[in-house]
Amino acid sequence: MRARENSDIRVVRIRTGFLFQEPAAGEQRRIFVGRFVPGPLLRPDLLPRVPDLQGLRFQVLHTDDAAQAYLVAVRGDVRGAFDLAAQPVIDANTLGTQLGARMVKVPRNLMRTALSAAWQAHAVPASPYLFDAVLRLPTMDCERTRNLLGWHPRRTAEEALDAFPKGMRHGSGEKTRPLARHRVGQR
Repeated sequence: MRARENSDIRVVRIRTGFLFQEPAAGEQRRIFVGRFVPGPLLRPDLLPRVPDLQGLRFQVLHTDDAAQAYLVAVRGDVRGAFDLAAQPVIDANTLGTQLGARMVKVPRNLMRTALSAAWQAHAVPASPYLFDAVLRLPTMDCERTRNLLGWHPRRTAEEALDAFPKGMRHGSGEKTRPLARHRVGQR
């Protein structure tokens, strides 16, 4: 069913950047790094270097800000597509600054080959295809969202992203199965 053909039905589509909150840090670690790397090892002071990859840029948002935008959209009378992300766009330099790490130039091919080998060995759960996709992400324009919804994130991109290492340090989790705290090696 198409929205244009059924104008009596209001359709709202929302696309977000990567969503972060402290309780989701454990699950995000398991998705991207793997369950065998304990959260306490993912501290900024133990990550002295961040790969400076050409094309690495992505947008993030805190889940509380995303929830607020969804609420505004549901309660309002808007239609169509809306993009949600906080500023600034996260790139390798911002990531390095955020983690207090030095930048190291790494060729994309080398990084992808290493990730592919780790994935083939079942050492990391993130496929090299996900790596490829992240390096091709478009930058969303949230102007329509600001203008029509009157929505602005309360947290900056850096604040949203900081929820990940903070959640790792605190061993955060929730009672739901995906967000539950798991010990190393557990599924």
